[in-house]
Amino acid sequence: MDQSTRFTYGNLAAFFIPLGFSASLTSLTHIIINGTLSRGENAAFIIACYAVAFALFGIIERPIIVFRQTCSTLVKDRAGFKKLNIFMLVVISVIAAFSLLLAYSSLGDWVYITFFNANENMVATISDTFKVIFLVIIFSGIRGIYQGIIISQLETKWLSVMVVIRLFLMFLAAYLFVAFDYVTSMAGAMIFLIGMMVECAISVWKGQGLLNRHYPSSGPGLSMKEISQFYTPLVFYFVIQTLLIPIIYMFLSLSDDIEVSIASFALAYSITQMLLSFFMYAHQLVLQLYEKNKRKVIRFFAFVSLLPSLLLVVLCYTPAGAWFMGSVMGADAELSRTTLYVMQFFIFKTLVFPWVDFMNGFLMLKRLTKRMLMAQVMNILAAVVCLTLLIYTVPQWNGTNGAIAVSIGELVGLLAVIYIVRKATVVLGGETGLKKEA
Repeated sequence: MDQSTRFTYGNLAAFFIPLGFSASLTSLTHIIINGTLSRGENAAFIIACYAVAFALFGIIERPIIVFRQTCSTLVKDRAGFKKLNIFMLVVISVIAAFSLLLAYSSLGDWVYITFFNANENMVATISDTFKVIFLVIIFSGIRGIYQGIIISQLETKWLSVMVVIRLFLMFLAAYLFVAFDYVTSMAGAMIFLIGMMVECAISVWKGQGLLNRHYPSSGPGLSMKEISQFYTPLVFYFVIQTLLIPIIYMFLSLSDDIEVSIASFALAYSITQMLLSFFMYAHQLVLQLYEKNKRKVIRFFAFVSLLPSLLLVVLCYTPAGAWFMGSVMGADAELSRTTLYVMQFFIFKTLVFPWVDFMNGFLMLKRLTKRMLMAQVMNILAAVVCLTLLIYTVPQWNGTNGAIAVSIGELVGLLAVIYIVRKATVVLGGETGLKKEA
């Protein structure tokens, strides 16, 4: 029996579904935390302080989260893994030093007030919260590098297992904080830290076992230059990606109805991202399985990539949407109606985004992450140009303008990455097999 016959759609599902499931479950982390903080005596103040600390954390964590992709792509032996660990240690040390400066100097106070519009009463609480939440970064990096090993060995079910355990212990910690009447912004950070420490511990245990069993002690070698050339563009890719939504909000503030415009876009975007979170690991299908059977991987992904669009269609065009907006999201009738209308224009994004990440897998596979960055820049530029035209010609469309701009930007990004991959395929002599199979 040849490899093509042995390699089944079941193999693909067993690899990809746990990845998507773990990514989707992770989004529950912040529901648990916010649900806990909302039970505090001064809930609005507590949540606002935690939100500022978490927003700052989200920015400085960006260089850490890409170690998962870096490890799963580059590491082929234990010597290479040690090199990547040293590289990661340098990155974490720099970020930790900067975080400590923010936490224990007046620079942090200035950042909270200047960039996050915090008032004087919030500064001390935000600072205390950030002192806890920045520790998550260390465990996030260690977790990511070992999860790269777990993914490379196709043991993705463990990612789902560890997220379930993480959420259970976070829920238990949240229950205890509420029971002992210790509901503060710092408590939210501690719940987050507990969850990350647990997931990190399981990742190290499982990842180290796989590393010892399946990776040779030495190999062709992995240099710091190779790591840097792959890693650095990927960091900038994710940093640039975070810029789009703040830019969208800035433009939407010029709409006819600012509050409805921003609120409907924010809700529609959060629901869309929740559905698309299942596909944040689409690139791993290419990195780990594409060479085993190109045709089956593409057919499998062509089918599963339609699922978020179908779910969004159900929400937008059936009574389920109104029920979901009212009962689950807690929106009133008017906001529900406008949000569902804006969501119709995100259907196109849900069709396109999974393929953007899938195609990025080819660029990661061939270590062409600089070109991923080019496609992302084109995505942002197209969205900004489109939004500028819409806001100044049809400002009465409100949040719809944001959804149209984001979707068009995503399409331009997909066309750009397809062009880059095809060009790279020709230059590399058709090694990816994409031209033939696609």
